[in-house]
Amino acid sequence: MGVDQFRSIYEGKKVFITGHTGFKGAWLVMLLHELGAEIKGYSLAPKRENDLYNLINGDQLCDSVIDDVRNREKLAQSILEFQPDFIFHMAAQALVLESYNTPVETYDTNVMGTIHLLDALRNLKKPCKSVVITTDKVYENLERLEPYQEHERLGGFDPYSNSKACAELAVSSYRNSFFNAKEFPKHQQSIATVRSGNVIGGGDWAAFRIIPDLAKSLLENKPLIVRNPRAVRPWQHVLDPLLGYLTLAAQMVNEPVSLSEAFNFGPEDEDTLTVEELVKTAVNQWGTGSYEVAENIEQPHEANLLRLSIAKSKTILNWEPQFKSREAISYTIDWYKNYKKDPAAYTLLQIKSFLSKL
Repeated sequence: MGVDQFRSIYEGKKVFITGHTGFKGAWLVMLLHELGAEIKGYSLAPKRENDLYNLINGDQLCDSVIDDVRNREKLAQSILEFQPDFIFHMAAQALVLESYNTPVETYDTNVMGTIHLLDALRNLKKPCKSVVITTDKVYENLERLEPYQEHERLGGFDPYSNSKACAELAVSSYRNSFFNAKEFPKHQQSIATVRSGNVIGGGDWAAFRIIPDLAKSLLENKPLIVRNPRAVRPWQHVLDPLLGYLTLAAQMVNEPVSLSEAFNFGPEDEDTLTVEELVKTAVNQWGTGSYEVAENIEQPHEANLLRLSIAKSKTILNWEPQFKSREAISYTIDWYKNYKKDPAAYTLLQIKSFLSKL
């Protein structure tokens, strides 16, 4: 799909985004605003002054509701008052390491927050296309070389990953119980789930994530401490999966039943890098910097190998990543090198450049 096709679908449409103040949410807000959508966001307040949502003046791009997805009544009220055409559910406790510290809160947000949204849809009396964002980590990861496909067994070792797998199961249950395909003319709700790999991009300052840690080290001219240098991840620039979500929702307009499924979004099978390869590429792009590998540091379990199959998204949705992994890293590092003068303008410049590739 070209940019004009996307604009014809989303321009003037009502789009509800949970988690709009987060890293991915802020990019989605600016992307949809560029496509002419009317946006309402529902999320906790940004945690930091330099969070991307603040840097892009997000409140000027959408109607922002600051609240918690665990607040069932407020979330339902916000959805039903807005009467959305599309919903993108991104609100989550999204960090693996944090989930070890706050497992109950992680499950409460990621599972019950999703159920609260799904339950609100039972009272939405208009056609709506909903995309629930989970993670590549929902699979029972055997750390094998073969990429995981959408039909494979769910699992999740840590509380974050498992809570997202539970969210997938909740969607499946609600879809079968209340939004059954056989009764679509009655309820008119289409609900898909999406699983994307390790997303990188400008404006991410979250703790315990490699790109934010790297950006801080480069900006402060300090060596980066690398925890898992040999871990392999499906790195991708944030705009690639976001375009996948928009592509899926757009095609759900004409195929609301058949596309109410799970879809993976990630790089090509052969386009994966280790953490150390990512760091080396980023440092080279920056021009200076160094890193040190942490030895013998006790830390919670994290997978060393994870790959996603994107064959289904390529075949059914005709979607494919626009960036190779090293290009995604370059695009990301360029943002951190150039954002300070006018972060909103530079973020929009990258979005327009990306859309011009379509």
